[in-house]
Amino acid sequence: QVQLVESGGGLVQAGGSLRLSCAASTRTFSTFAMGWFRQAPGKEREFVAAIGHLGGKLYYADSVKGRFTISRDNAKNMFLQMNNLKPEDTAVYYCAADRADATNIRLGVVAYWGQGTQVTVSS
Repeated sequence: QVQLVESGGGLVQAGGSLRLSCAASTRTFSTFAMGWFRQAPGKEREFVAAIGHLGGKLYYADSVKGRFTISRDNAKNMFLQMNNLKPEDTAVYYCAADRADATNIRLGVVAYWGQGTQVTVSS
């Protein structure tokens, strides 16, 4: 069982930045592809970004390309740098992990989910 814990959410004005972190409780972190999803009120959960096992194979949703950057370290952490935030980015952001590659993450094939962190962007 892998536990994922997100942090870094909060309230920010439009145009501002936030950096989300996801800490994974596994000794085999490098064997997991990782990703971020989000769910706004009244909407379905949607894909945001994914990163392959060793940091390759990056995928982004069209709505965040050029503004968000996904990364991971060699320990147990994954990050999402979010710049030029917009009110429509307001959502609960979830960390996701799967032993398959980042392509599967992008398609929503996820074995483990975090509990989410709230991001609110005011206009």
